[in-house]
Amino acid sequence: MSIILALLIFSAVILFHELGHFLLAKKNGIVVTEFSLGMGPRLFSTVKNGTRYSLKALPLGGSCAMLGEDTAEDEEKGTFNAASVWGRISVVAAGPVFNFILALIFATVIVALAGYDPAEIMEVKEGSSAEQAGLQEGDIITEFQGYHIDLGRDLYVYTYLNEVTSDSISMKVNRDGETIEICYQPDENIRYLLGFNRSDSSSMKVDSLISGLPLEEAGVQPGDVITGINGVKIENGEDYDAYLEEHPLSETPVDIVYERDGLEYEAQITPAKYSSPDMGFSYNVGSVKARGLQVLKYGLIEVKYMIRTTLLSLKELVTGGLGMQDLSGPVGVVDAIGQTYEQSKSEGALIVLLNMLNMVVLLSANLGVMNLLPIPALDGGRLVFLVLEAVRRKPVNREIEGRIHFAGLMLLMMLMVFVMYNDIMKLI
Repeated sequence: MSIILALLIFSAVILFHELGHFLLAKKNGIVVTEFSLGMGPRLFSTVKNGTRYSLKALPLGGSCAMLGEDTAEDEEKGTFNAASVWGRISVVAAGPVFNFILALIFATVIVALAGYDPAEIMEVKEGSSAEQAGLQEGDIITEFQGYHIDLGRDLYVYTYLNEVTSDSISMKVNRDGETIEICYQPDENIRYLLGFNRSDSSSMKVDSLISGLPLEEAGVQPGDVITGINGVKIENGEDYDAYLEEHPLSETPVDIVYERDGLEYEAQITPAKYSSPDMGFSYNVGSVKARGLQVLKYGLIEVKYMIRTTLLSLKELVTGGLGMQDLSGPVGVVDAIGQTYEQSKSEGALIVLLNMLNMVVLLSANLGVMNLLPIPALDGGRLVFLVLEAVRRKPVNREIEGRIHFAGLMLLMMLMVFVMYNDIMKLI
């Protein structure tokens, strides 16, 4: 079922993208030789008004082939290059624009059914710096550290991609229609860490170690199983959590017992002090009902959120905040859709529907942004050459342009192979 849902979502997103190219090509008198869904050999096709409509074997793409699109011909009537430069710009831009339109349609449906998540302060810690600065329960955060906030998820994305330091926190909140500025130095949250991650919450198997922290320095390795602390036997994750609740870690050394390959080892370690800023408040992560024009307003905000998140992710990829291993292609997306379906199907048909619609919004907005990047072979790369033509009042040498797009296509194909390999390795 998850594969079928993934194929339906892919098909809808790609078909709507190509529909944008198709409709604007027809409007500008450009002959569309073939409009297809999928790649590879044709399973079914029919010809109507000079256009072949095809369904192809591999449902991972689609195309809108226009007469003379990749040639230097510009005199023959009906060819892509015979259309005005602004007509061609509209044709190329229509694909990404239609993706944003599709995202808006489904985002509006989601908001109408499930509402939206305002960044409302739910609780302010008593005696905290945030309380002393004047922050109150019910305030709606509109700006955090200079970052505009529309939704609770905006604040989550900001704190995920940016480290909140102990220096200062500045924000703007809406309180009864009035904008209030709040600025304070956050309190210090101190924890003591052993420095490991478990394979899951019920296991004591060491999945990974945090570099430079005590367990790594003591010689513990991934795959080892912690079986005791200070003479107390630890059989599972529940025992470990119960022990820490009764005996919180501190600067006092602790004796650790762990197993490796059937052998038992002991080590005495001193937990590492870890200090982090405590913002002093919690904010809304649930949804509230949208009414009237709020549905359209927050539908637009949902699309804005998806576009901005995509751009921020690209920025992190370029600056090194994210690595190439974090990229996902069709295989990874299908897996994500499948996992989302499996996790939500027990909650009922409405939740499944909302999650699948959200995947459409995410993928459609993502495809729109990616296609507008000024990369050869993508719509954005073609737009660069068309805008240059509009400014110069004459086209760039079409043969040179064709070679640049071909080189870009080859690089994109290599990237796609890498991403697919990466996705497959994650699933193994």
